[in-house]
Amino acid sequence: MSGQVLTPLRIERLALEHGIRRAPYVSGRGPGGRAPQTNLPTVVAGVAGALSPDVRPADLVVADRVRTGSAEVVLPSAPLLAGELRRAGLTVHVGTIETTDHVVTGAERRHLAERGALAVDTESGYLAAQLDPKHLAVVRAVVDTGEDPLVRPGTLKRGVAALRSLRHAGPVVQDWLDACGDRTIVRAEPQSFCAGVERAIEIVERALARHGAPVYVRRQIVHNTHVVAELERRGAVFVQELDEVPEGAVAVLAAHGVAPSVRVQATERRLQVIDATCPLVAKVHQEVRRFTGAGRTVFLIGHAGHEEVVGTQGESPDHVVLVESVDDARTVQVPDPEQVSYVMQTTLSVEEADEIAAVLRERFPALQAPRRDDICYATSNRQQAIREVAAVTDLVLVVGSPNSSNSMRLTEVARAAGTRAHLIEDAADLRLRWLHGVRRIGVSAGASAPPSLVTELIDALSAFGDLEVTRVGGVTETIQFTLPREVV
Repeated sequence: MSGQVLTPLRIERLALEHGIRRAPYVSGRGPGGRAPQTNLPTVVAGVAGALSPDVRPADLVVADRVRTGSAEVVLPSAPLLAGELRRAGLTVHVGTIETTDHVVTGAERRHLAERGALAVDTESGYLAAQLDPKHLAVVRAVVDTGEDPLVRPGTLKRGVAALRSLRHAGPVVQDWLDACGDRTIVRAEPQSFCAGVERAIEIVERALARHGAPVYVRRQIVHNTHVVAELERRGAVFVQELDEVPEGAVAVLAAHGVAPSVRVQATERRLQVIDATCPLVAKVHQEVRRFTGAGRTVFLIGHAGHEEVVGTQGESPDHVVLVESVDDARTVQVPDPEQVSYVMQTTLSVEEADEIAAVLRERFPALQAPRRDDICYATSNRQQAIREVAAVTDLVLVVGSPNSSNSMRLTEVARAAGTRAHLIEDAADLRLRWLHGVRRIGVSAGASAPPSLVTELIDALSAFGDLEVTRVGGVTETIQFTLPREVV
């Protein structure tokens, strides 16, 4: 399936066609504008007037919704298109574009701005009414603003600048057209939040409801920037260390666990501590205390610098030895090879961790294992599902933040299966060129990524054509963890 590009005016087409292989169709202005094909993926591009003071001449506005009077059309394509335009070096805003049948000025312009729109044009809404909004993207370059109306000296200069922005957007539009086509989306199940992440987020939410803002959180409560931003909006304050927290304040310890020295510091500062450590991480800490208390050296299989590893090592720094790789396992030395045990970071790749543990067992026959597997159920389930997805797709997209260990491991597992895979923060991170020639896309999400981000990604992918969504995996997770008494 190919797509189409519509520009209301010929001068807009001239600006845009330098970056694309086939000239856009000139749809015409106002309510009389017409789309030649109503079932194709479509990009509407042209100029507009700014309504928000934050939007300046030559900026681009990508519509996440188009409004004409009381009629409103939502466009899921916005984050994906905006992200690609920003990577091309353009200044991009995402929001509502109003459409009217005439040029607006004065009080009417202020009224539209009060409705929350970023820009106004005379075509997009009328064209959107003819097209399928799932397959529609709208981008407008700003010519005039409230301070510099259309009929004012300087319009010509601003118009040239706006058309130049459209011209620079041309290669992105061509990439968009090359990405068009019907696809199958294969969702890995399970994906997104695990019980430990849900518990940690709920702890902060309940702390805010009980104590009011601010509630201080040491480090990211879970490794996802969207989760952190939402909790910040609600009044959580994230700090690196507890010495940034006012004495006596409420402080939440993140899901990844902390060293005992952090708890001592909290006591010294008389903080009201609420512990959001995942119970499965707390189990690893307990194992370290048990092993080291018996005089054993503990091999910690994990990645240096990860907060879970830092906290676990802190239980007994002189008796916990970090082993990051098979090479480490082959060379590590300990004072007494007969008194050794091992534990694992809970979010490792299962295969990688097992390979390291096998080398340690071979070198140290007396090696004592944990009573139960340290890699958490959610990590294992998600990795198994993504293996199945990678086997039947051309491309795998994992939604998660780059500092999320479990999300990184999902990407690595998919690649190890021989499939191209990319970790993306959200739909705005997706590169259009990844989609060229791809017809089956696997989608998963790390245990700390909100499910809404997966929905947003799939909705954005629908801009390129019809989607068939299937699921692979299917393990049902029923585990729930109790909340600490401080928030019950």
